[in-house]
Amino acid sequence: MVFTAEQIAAYTGGTVEGNPKTEVTTFAKIEEGVPGAISFLANLKYEHFLYETKSSVVLVARDFQPSQPVEATLVRVDNPYETVAKLLQLYESMQQRQEGVSSLAFIDPTARVGEGCYVGPFVSIEAGAVVGDHVVLHPHVSIGRNAQVGNDTEIYSNAVIYHDCRVGQRCILHAGCVVGADGFGFAPTAEGYEKIPQIGIVVIEDDVEVGANTCIDRSTMGQTTVHRGVKLDNLVQIAHNVEVGSHTVMSSQVGVAGSAKVGEWCMFGGQVGIAGHITIGDHTNVGAQAGVPGGNLASRGGATLMGYPAIEHRQWARQSAALKMLPDLVKEVSELKKEIEELKK
Repeated sequence: MVFTAEQIAAYTGGTVEGNPKTEVTTFAKIEEGVPGAISFLANLKYEHFLYETKSSVVLVARDFQPSQPVEATLVRVDNPYETVAKLLQLYESMQQRQEGVSSLAFIDPTARVGEGCYVGPFVSIEAGAVVGDHVVLHPHVSIGRNAQVGNDTEIYSNAVIYHDCRVGQRCILHAGCVVGADGFGFAPTAEGYEKIPQIGIVVIEDDVEVGANTCIDRSTMGQTTVHRGVKLDNLVQIAHNVEVGSHTVMSSQVGVAGSAKVGEWCMFGGQVGIAGHITIGDHTNVGAQAGVPGGNLASRGGATLMGYPAIEHRQWARQSAALKMLPDLVKEVSELKKEIEELKK
């Protein structure tokens, strides 16, 4: 595929500064630019790469003012990061999708597979399962009995959808993720721990992306729910009976304990821990490695939390700054105690 700068500007609503006929055929990071590539500058700490990049076209903000001459053709847009995402989506949509059913796949006679699907080698689709139209199932995917997968969803190798679970339309499930494994439920007895059957399901709504090796456990009863537009990074754990609100995003190694309710449009950094049976309000942001045991601050929504136990981020910053002074403060107190003892003598 070949696009010119003026075509890119027309598609993105941008303006060209330089040669509008400049052609690009690929994408590259601005620091790794090559001739024929399009790059973007969204963070000004990378500005110095703009003056040395070999990329032919660079997306920049409308109000950006270069401090040195620029060889590349610039396309000025409202938001370079959002614009490059839009262009990447266009690029991906133009790639030819795989179709057909491998002779090495197993599809139970009672399962239904829609039109225009790709079913790769060693895929297993069990009894009663329903797979929608234009679904892509890469090799070694397992779809359990009576499970459902919506139209235009893509599931990568070694992902497992357990029995009765439901995955919506236009979802992306990456390699090794597990949807519907048993929740961690055990009753202590004198002889050990007795397993509590997990008879619920997992429901993943439309436009959800689930990262590699992420696990979403089935509920004890009822359903574990991941609402529309949620994005989960790799190695995220969603426990049984959890509800994740629409358009919430979670970075790698986030853990949400059982029966927690997470609101809409929340953002969790890496390794955030959410306690069980609590509610996180809408638009709550939680910084990396923070732990949220509960409390009004989290449940009311709209807060930015950090630390453990998680507190308002400005307070956490002040406490962190004070903590750095703690060794000197301890030394000073010790010296003062010695002086007081000497005065007493």
